[in-house]
Amino acid sequence: MPFEVYNTLTRKLEPFRTLEPGIVRMYNCGPTVYGRAHIGNFRAYLFADTLRRWLEISGYEVRQVMNITDVGHLLDDADAGEDKIEAQARKEQLDPWAISRRHTEQFFRDLEDLGCLPARVYPKASEHIPEMLEMIEGLVAKGYAYRAGEDVYYEVAKFPRYGRLSGNSVAELDAGARIDVREEKRHPADFALWKSDPHHLMKWKSRFGEHGFPGWHIECSAMARRHLGDRLDVHTGGEDNIFPHHECEIAQSEAFTGQPFATYWMHTKFLQVDGGKMSKRLGNCYSLDDVRAKGFTVRALRFCLIRGHYRQPLNFTWDILREATSVLENLDDLVVRLRRAQSGAAGAASADAGIEEVGEAMAEFRAALDDDLNVPRALAALMALRALALEERLGASAAAQALQFVVHVAQRALGCIQVEEGSLAAEVEAKIRERNAARKARDFARSDALRDDLVRLGITLEDTKAGVLWKHKDSGAGGGPIA
Repeated sequence: MPFEVYNTLTRKLEPFRTLEPGIVRMYNCGPTVYGRAHIGNFRAYLFADTLRRWLEISGYEVRQVMNITDVGHLLDDADAGEDKIEAQARKEQLDPWAISRRHTEQFFRDLEDLGCLPARVYPKASEHIPEMLEMIEGLVAKGYAYRAGEDVYYEVAKFPRYGRLSGNSVAELDAGARIDVREEKRHPADFALWKSDPHHLMKWKSRFGEHGFPGWHIECSAMARRHLGDRLDVHTGGEDNIFPHHECEIAQSEAFTGQPFATYWMHTKFLQVDGGKMSKRLGNCYSLDDVRAKGFTVRALRFCLIRGHYRQPLNFTWDILREATSVLENLDDLVVRLRRAQSGAAGAASADAGIEEVGEAMAEFRAALDDDLNVPRALAALMALRALALEERLGASAAAQALQFVVHVAQRALGCIQVEEGSLAAEVEAKIRERNAARKARDFARSDALRDDLVRLGITLEDTKAGVLWKHKDSGAGGGPIA
């Protein structure tokens, strides 16, 4: 079965085919660095990471570009209002470049903590002004854009395909929540390519004037073209990017190059918190530090944010994260049990026991991710493997095959399963053996106290006929049986 993805542009599942065999040119809309990214933002970035991981497992070289917007993103996402970074700089009484540098560095730390693979390049808008001006001047020359004083606007009526991505037509676009009404525009839906404002702190000279800065939409078109060429294989973002941002990217890029901009458009649904929208007013725009402060790991958050299908709404609560942590611990436990079965300690009748079921589970996992990255279905396949391990139905050969699959395919795809083989610290090993001795002596008070000590160390125990199995709660590393 070939890899299929849902294309927002065509509104259907399509086989994934690239412009150049074996190469994926992928552009991901990144952050506007006026504040720290919250868990809702990271749902989109983790989707992009999961997509890249599966493409690489499938044999592609992925040329991933994720932009950093450090100028030009106005407060109302249209053509009016203060620049988001400058507004934050004014609040903190800092230079806007200091604001953007601080939050860019924090964003990279958060990506690393979440286990995201680094993109090939993270282009900054402020470092690509010449590329933007080249496109703007070209659009003016081709008749797709017009000057209004020192501002430059894209004329959407000149691009008949405007609205194909979002379903909005130019005729239906009146002044509304996301359309800025300005007298100098020929149509309310026309959008700014270049703005002029002598009070704007981040500005550049151009043939349009002395105090200019780019519109938000032209930034991504210029950066994508600079680093990936005129055509992309796939462009991703959150569902809020579909209109106006991605719609405008298509219009300006295709008008400038005369070619299709991106073959596939993939968008994640919003993350809800407590069943509703995230809001600074409600105090639920949680950062990674908020997650840690509640006693959860960032690894568990990654799992929580990727385990739902990216095209379905996902709700976040602390109870849901707690439940996701338990499921992730079960996946860690799967690795422990597969290692034990591989060593022959699980007691299966023959080395090949369960080999057919293992093959079916592995095939189902691959088929699930080939089906538009259906992570819930893939996780069900891993849980089927765990059921076999729990029932001790896997022989050494089957367990070895399953273990290699979990380590080299499932963990590579999901990025959050603990697969490193650990060893017991001397203190922990001594406590387990002392606990075993106390139980044999029927000193159950001492036995329970030692078990409580191990729990405080993050060690969980499972008593089996073969001995005591152990697992570290945070790392998933474990072993046994210890008689």
